[in-house]
Amino acid sequence: MAQPAVAHPTVTPAAPTAVPAKLPISAVAPWAVFVGILMLVLLYFVGAEQGATSLVSGEGVHEWVHDARHLLGFPCH
Repeated sequence: MAQPAVAHPTVTPAAPTAVPAKLPISAVAPWAVFVGILMLVLLYFVGAEQGATSLVSGEGVHEWVHDARHLLGFPCH
C-alpha cells in the first residue's frame, strides 16, 4: 500500500531583529546628572519650601505646589 503524500509547510526566513544603538556612558552621564539635580530642586520646592528653610518669601510657591504636596504625602496644614 502506498503512503499518502505529506505536505511540508513552507519555511519562511526569520525577519531580522532590530539592534538598539549603543550609547557611550560619557554621552548619557551629563544628562543623568542634570535630571538628578533638577529632580532634587523640584523635590525641595514641593517638600520644604515655605518652611524653615524658605528661599522665597510669601505664599506663592506654597500655593503652586500645594496639591503636589498632598499627592506626595508631605504635610502642609
